[in-house]
Amino acid sequence: MTALGTQASCLQVKRVSGMFARIAHRYDLMNRLMSAGRDQAWRTEAALLAAPTPGARALDVATGTADLAIALRERDCEVVGLDPCDAMLRLGKEKSRRDVMLSEPKDREEGKWGSVTFLLGDAHSLPFQGEAFDCVTVAFGIRNMEDPVAAFREMHRVLRPGGRIVCLEIMPPAQGLAGRCYQLYLNKFIPWLGGRVSGQPDAYEYLSGSVMAFKGPMGLKALIEQSAFAQVHYHLLHLGSIAIHLGVKRL
Repeated sequence: MTALGTQASCLQVKRVSGMFARIAHRYDLMNRLMSAGRDQAWRTEAALLAAPTPGARALDVATGTADLAIALRERDCEVVGLDPCDAMLRLGKEKSRRDVMLSEPKDREEGKWGSVTFLLGDAHSLPFQGEAFDCVTVAFGIRNMEDPVAAFREMHRVLRPGGRIVCLEIMPPAQGLAGRCYQLYLNKFIPWLGGRVSGQPDAYEYLSGSVMAFKGPMGLKALIEQSAFAQVHYHLLHLGSIAIHLGVKRL
């Protein structure tokens, strides 16, 4: 990346991080409302697809308030949750501590839940040595990145050979009547709801715009393949509005 490109990427990270800081206090609630309560199940499925074995090291990029990082931890592995927004990370840390305290004492004593470490950082320049993780995940974050291919290449770099990447993301509307209804939901209802719940309708206008401008499932598959991952495939959820992509780093 050129110096100019690096500067543009840094500005994008700061702009998006500032926006997420403003909605952090209502981020989880809005996720539940927008997904009709299904977003946690999607993250659980992403953690299962990442398939970390007990004791494995997992990286959750754009971890936000750590729902996916916690789902990975519950598979008894060591998780690093990385995000450029400090306000989101603080909420993630609090949620992670609360989740451990509510777990069964026997599970805590036997160390069944692994651990989560939180780190402030940018996906375009991951602060890790190569081949440091057994799996890498990113949920609802890749479309917010200035250069998704550069971010995916960084994830590829820090992944061990044979390791998996799992990407969970919102898809733009498809053609047809259902797609037009979904577009109306994105462009009108979500900003209105976000304004009522968070007091930041502009943040949810950004969300809708970022989804509308993003790749469809085949386009996202191509980006992941362009980043050197192999065996890339996906499946759709929630009437095609959500996609989970899976790729593997070649041995």
